[in-house]
Amino acid sequence: MARPGSLVFKRAAAPVDTANPANWWSFEFGADWRHPLGARDDIDSLGLWDHPVVQISYSDAEAYARWVNKDLPTEAEFEFAARGGLEGADYAWGDELAPGDAMMANYRQGLFPFANQMLDGWERTSPVGTYPANGYGLFDIIGNTWEWTRDWWSEKPAADRGGRKSRSCCSISNPRGGKLKESFDPAQPGVEIGRKVLKVGSHLCAANYCQRYRPAARHPEMIDTSTTHIGFRCVIRGSSNPPLRNA
Repeated sequence: MARPGSLVFKRAAAPVDTANPANWWSFEFGADWRHPLGARDDIDSLGLWDHPVVQISYSDAEAYARWVNKDLPTEAEFEFAARGGLEGADYAWGDELAPGDAMMANYRQGLFPFANQMLDGWERTSPVGTYPANGYGLFDIIGNTWEWTRDWWSEKPAADRGGRKSRSCCSISNPRGGKLKESFDPAQPGVEIGRKVLKVGSHLCAANYCQRYRPAARHPEMIDTSTTHIGFRCVIRGSSNPPLRNA
């Protein structure tokens, strides 16, 4: 396995155990941002030049942002921008997922990971600008791809009925960001790889699995990981309202 590659989503043929991600992720040699599905196909042959870039690790996103004199947003900046001025709304456009049956973002319609009704017209990513912009003029601010932020992951403390702390997929736990050491995955004590916060879900999020196509949604991801549903966008600093740009 000591060869370059990345994780590619493979739709399951039938219902599977959703507790085991190996049932739908496959490590493909030669997969990278130019070849998001593997070495045999590139973004030219797949017609993906107007789609968000994927197969991007955190260091890839950070290096690109630095190269173009921009930055990656913090989790708080990303969530503020994603809300588009609708404080407290479930989605970037309001509280109804599909108002009037209109598809407002690229998420999965069907039972994950084996069924997809494709009511939005897309099996994987969709072109940037396919859906209406939010109140701040930002496209694809939820769904389509998860997006990297600068912040180290930190758990949101929430007391359950037994008085113990539990984890939450939503709401910023620390607006200033967590710390590297505290971001390590407690389920893998021998792996000291930091995890950054991903925001706003992807085209794989479905009603029966994840449901993180919301401004409040967050997810931890190891910084060395790249997949077919993780991308990023940049922020321009130096103004009172820095816009987020699709990469």
